[in-house]
Amino acid sequence: MRAIFLTLLMVSASLAGCFGEEEAEEAPEIRTVWDFERPELTWYHFADAVDAWGNNEFGFKERNTPFMASGTYYGIGMSTFEPTMGITLTDTMVMSSYGNGPGGSTAVVSCDLIGMYETLSYSCENVYDPLLPIVNSNDPYIYVDPWTGRIMKFDMHALLGMTVEWSDDDGASWDGPSVATQIYSVQDHQTIASSNMPAFAHPTTWMFCINGNAPHPLCSSSQDGGATWGPETSGAPVTCNSGGLSAHLVGSVDGNFYRGNKGCTGDGYSVFRTTNAGISWTEHVLPTTETGIADTWNAEEAQVEVDTEGNVHAMWMGLDNMPYWSYSRDQGDTWSNATMIAPPINLSGTGFPVVVAGDTGTVAFGYVGETEGEDEVWNAYLTYATDAFNETPLFTTVQLNGDDDPIDTVTDCGYNRCGGLGDFLDIRVDAYGRTWFSLSHNIADIGIFATFDVGPSLRGDTIFMLPEMPEGGPQTL
Repeated sequence: MRAIFLTLLMVSASLAGCFGEEEAEEAPEIRTVWDFERPELTWYHFADAVDAWGNNEFGFKERNTPFMASGTYYGIGMSTFEPTMGITLTDTMVMSSYGNGPGGSTAVVSCDLIGMYETLSYSCENVYDPLLPIVNSNDPYIYVDPWTGRIMKFDMHALLGMTVEWSDDDGASWDGPSVATQIYSVQDHQTIASSNMPAFAHPTTWMFCINGNAPHPLCSSSQDGGATWGPETSGAPVTCNSGGLSAHLVGSVDGNFYRGNKGCTGDGYSVFRTTNAGISWTEHVLPTTETGIADTWNAEEAQVEVDTEGNVHAMWMGLDNMPYWSYSRDQGDTWSNATMIAPPINLSGTGFPVVVAGDTGTVAFGYVGETEGEDEVWNAYLTYATDAFNETPLFTTVQLNGDDDPIDTVTDCGYNRCGGLGDFLDIRVDAYGRTWFSLSHNIADIGIFATFDVGPSLRGDTIFMLPEMPEGGPQTL
């Protein structure tokens, strides 16, 4: 009996050991949000360049979580200068191209990049070819009304005046020109936009602002889609001495217009708002006390954009030449603390800021940056947040060009008027949530559309990955 008992004990112990080993092998692995390899030129970070890659203690969840992302660009086949852009309701992308239209006019370059997924195959062509083209534009400017799809071509002719032409069929035909200036005003640094405020004779209200002969920008509005323009009036409170240069004007879903530049006191940046199509403006001071403002030639501006619910995002370069961001959820009356959004890499400075917002809680920023320690190497960057109003938002930054393919190597390119970059760049989000950044590859002297070939959408209630696009880069120049 004792022998039988010992035998059973040994067998049960052996079986227990086997079962224990099986349980150890089947133990679940620790789950992580970092379930992909980080692309070489992509960085995941918090504010102030704090590296977030591999951080499993933060508690990422819902919209504030990492998604795989990488960047690339696609050449338009023509040079550009101060490349502004737009996207029509039929997914046509357009970019301005200085002097490359008929008779030396501004070309409106149309590209069918949206929807290119399987192979690298797209075309770009000029769609501006009216019977009598407007020639000799010193500062070309292209804008597309996000509500009607109307393309506005806004040309400045030295100090002689400005003209506006428009197309409602993706550039197949053009109307105008209308004269958009007053006799008493000189012009420079124009910007044009629409808001979702029904006008007297058009579904949306239009406005432009310029650097005229006043201590602040001068602005004019149109109630008939650009055919006629009202008198130029102050683009700031009438007592303001902010200087004439204005960042891109933006119109909102609530009918407001916003623009940014130095504040009336000159100590920092402000956002200026009109709720009545320019009859009056109010100043809304940005939180630049701690950041300061860039001490560079093109430092007059703070860029502004609104999301689909009218929340306002502002971007500027601080005294340290790094990019900063703040947002307002009450039409500019109050602002979040300034947030430095550069990635955790050796950038010595940045310039040419642009900002865009998709649906509520998403925002993207474009800029150029200089690599510290290199011989004036300037690259292009896109940074986005999919949960912008989170207390600790995660930022994802991609470098859009390879390390062996800089967009410029000119001294202080990001701090001055630089090649095809001119005075400013532009950025938009398409209907599917993909961000598009228009700039110039100055070494090749070719305009480029830069974007995330891999990345999430900035549209929709939930975040999802966009279809992957084929890699572009130097082969498209």
